[in-house]
Amino acid sequence: MRAYQDMVFSTAVRLTANPAQAEDISQEVFLRAYEGFDQLRSSPKVGGWLKTVATNLTLNHLTRHRKRWRLFSEVFSDDSRDEELESAAAVFDNVLTEVEADERRARVEKALERLPDHQRIPLVLYHYEEMPYQDIADRLGISLAKVKTDILRGRVAMAGLLTQSGLGASDGQPRDPSATRGAQP
Repeated sequence: MRAYQDMVFSTAVRLTANPAQAEDISQEVFLRAYEGFDQLRSSPKVGGWLKTVATNLTLNHLTRHRKRWRLFSEVFSDDSRDEELESAAAVFDNVLTEVEADERRARVEKALERLPDHQRIPLVLYHYEEMPYQDIADRLGISLAKVKTDILRGRVAMAGLLTQSGLGASDGQPRDPSATRGAQP
């Protein structure tokens, strides 16, 4: 079971953005694993079982403790706004591919922690847990349109946070903020 503790904790902390809550949830996951140890000991699928239990317990925890999510009544209708969001999402994707892997992971984790729950949770479920949109909507009890909107807006927010952290959109290198201070427009 020790081999899976990091995976269980990282699943919980990505969803909650709170290490203390993630520790509590991880303990609960391993308590459940202990209760079913005889069955899990010989199972080749123990890692998947633990990840599923960690995800489900975290989502249950968030459901109990978060404010009700407001459903969006609007869907983007302005084409220029759609293009802007898609462009920002593309910047997010480009930045992710251009930065060193360890640095990228650290910056992404930090940016994820800063996102509001309604953006972070669907984004994590989609990208880290590889859940389809419809499964996310069903699990969170929200509409498919809201899931798609929250993931897109989460990507846009992540692009902004990553850019603020000094990553260049075109070269993947940290920007020197002092280099642009004295420049004339």
